[in-house]
Amino acid sequence: MNTRENGSGEEPVIRDNRKIDPETGEVREMAKEQAEQPAPAVDLASVELATQLAERTADLQRLQAEYSNYRKRVERDRTAVREQAVAGVLAELLPVLDDVGRARDHGELTGGFAKVNESLETILGKLGLAAFGTKGDPFDPEVHEALMHSYSPEVTEPTCVEILQSGYRVGERVLRPARVAVAEPEEPVAGDN
Repeated sequence: MNTRENGSGEEPVIRDNRKIDPETGEVREMAKEQAEQPAPAVDLASVELATQLAERTADLQRLQAEYSNYRKRVERDRTAVREQAVAGVLAELLPVLDDVGRARDHGELTGGFAKVNESLETILGKLGLAAFGTKGDPFDPEVHEALMHSYSPEVTEPTCVEILQSGYRVGERVLRPARVAVAEPEEPVAGDN
């Protein structure tokens, strides 16, 4: 071996740190001493800090979830209050719409008043107000109020044959049912079979 390459005149030192002697297969003395030594002491302060960190993280996650739920609930409540307020105002305007409708039916809705009516209907439409109830609709007690009843051979099921007063809804909420005259199919005569 060339000692000049190592920078000194000494041979390289090789230490065998294997715990089992490769020739005999027995555990070396140094490995026994290390096994008999107690495990290094765990730093209790770092364990306590890790526990506190885990607790604070869990608390923060819980608070974040509660705040998120609170925001959603407040937004849902805001929307519900707005819808109730709009529905309340629109319900108060229904008699005005009835008067305008009667004026239209009698040909009195002309000139500037007709333009005001168009603007009013446009605004109410933007707020979600929709009229319903037309002649020939099947009778539905959920949205129709029957004021008159008759029998007719021209219908096959209970049908609205006349609309006495339009119904109004906002979205799915019925503000006022349509007041209608209903006709049912004629009853069979007792002797007919």
